[in-house]
Amino acid sequence: MGGKQFGRTVGAVIAATVAGAAALLWFAVAAGSPEKADAPTEGILFGVWEILYDTKAPSLRIVLAAMAIALLFAVGIALVEQRISNRSRRSADSLTAPLAPKILMASTCGVYAGPVTVTVLIPAHNEEASLPSTIASLLAQSHRPERLIVVADNCTDSTVALARQAGVEVFESVGNTQKKAGALNQALKNVLPHQGHNDLVMVVDADTRLDDGFLEAAVPRFTNDRALIAVGGLFHGEEGHGLIGQFQRNEYIRYSREIARRRGRVFVLTGTASIFRPVALRTVAQNRGATIPGTPGDVYDTAALTEDNELTIALKSLGALIISPLQCSVVTELMPSWKTLWAQRLRWQRGALENLGAYGITPQTLRYWAQQLGIGYSVIALSTYLLLIFLMVFSLDNWVWFPFWLGLGLLFSAERVITVWHGGWRARFLAAALLPELFFDMFLNIVYIKGIIDISLGRQANWKHVPHRQPDDILQPS
Repeated sequence: MGGKQFGRTVGAVIAATVAGAAALLWFAVAAGSPEKADAPTEGILFGVWEILYDTKAPSLRIVLAAMAIALLFAVGIALVEQRISNRSRRSADSLTAPLAPKILMASTCGVYAGPVTVTVLIPAHNEEASLPSTIASLLAQSHRPERLIVVADNCTDSTVALARQAGVEVFESVGNTQKKAGALNQALKNVLPHQGHNDLVMVVDADTRLDDGFLEAAVPRFTNDRALIAVGGLFHGEEGHGLIGQFQRNEYIRYSREIARRRGRVFVLTGTASIFRPVALRTVAQNRGATIPGTPGDVYDTAALTEDNELTIALKSLGALIISPLQCSVVTELMPSWKTLWAQRLRWQRGALENLGAYGITPQTLRYWAQQLGIGYSVIALSTYLLLIFLMVFSLDNWVWFPFWLGLGLLFSAERVITVWHGGWRARFLAAALLPELFFDMFLNIVYIKGIIDISLGRQANWKHVPHRQPDDILQPS
């Protein structure tokens, strides 16, 4: 099946697989018929629809079977991921895995490449509101970068003037119609030819502020590990934006915690802030159109909606070793409204699906396929859970307490609070409330379904720029 055709069917493949898995589990549960003594109780919904419900806990057989399936799935994914990672580390095939640690270390053995330098590229399109704080956070680093370049793409505001006022270099894109990826490709074609093996290229979004110590923690890792290809940042949300802002901050806290438990093995080299060896970016450009999708000579695939996710898959497909240490953290802007959050998340979801369609099913993408299937299954599980609660509330005359489900709910609530504990009392309070975060999850599930439908129907996706408010506007009452 061709890449383009597969790209259009990836949504249907995921939806069919998830629906099939849910149906199998449903049939497995339904196969165990209740005893006569366990006859369900009747309830009437809106005085019309007869509802049957059972107040007893599921049988031990069903509980153990569900736990076993979940455990086997998690362990299976972990083992497959570990095996793929180990094979990449040991690979000596310079054609399919030119960035594998064994090959990379052999090529630099005994060669002095000079002192480590850091060149930072800041892609910016009308970012006058946030750019000054981004530049300030870079200049304030305890390990200060040697070079800062603002990549101004079709700016019509004072972005360029502010960058020059701050004393940093400015590269203005020429005739670029391919958004952030196109502007970065133009800048990298000027920068990469002058970079040595020990030089580092960092890409930082213009709405990101690096926490102090980011570069001080990242640079020694490249110095001490010649096999390391890239270091990504762990992001947490800025303060403000009310309830919708706290939803996003809680989400980012949980993501950082998950990466920490994976010992830095990252899913995506975030576009907010990531550092690369020049050899990695050159190798990606050389393999575009051959072993990985894209236009030959381009570092970033301009057809990808989520260029950071696509570049991560490209590097992994070439055998690269990448991490996101806890010490490398950044503060990123949050979406201030449901409309902008919808646009951002739909772009992320469509981008992830399109990247899977472009790369197909390979050892390096299996983890991403499993992730999408897991999200799809959670959509069915959460939707069913909320639907059953709705049916129970409106069909019964009296509220019925189910000890088994109440216990599971308390356990789930405790997990939600613990995983955002470091976010402060607001994060804990929102997590303890439970229902608001469940409805936020449903919002994200609807975005997921929209992405599945759009890509399955071949609808055109758009890269939407979210304008940032001026700093003074944030302080003004609305």
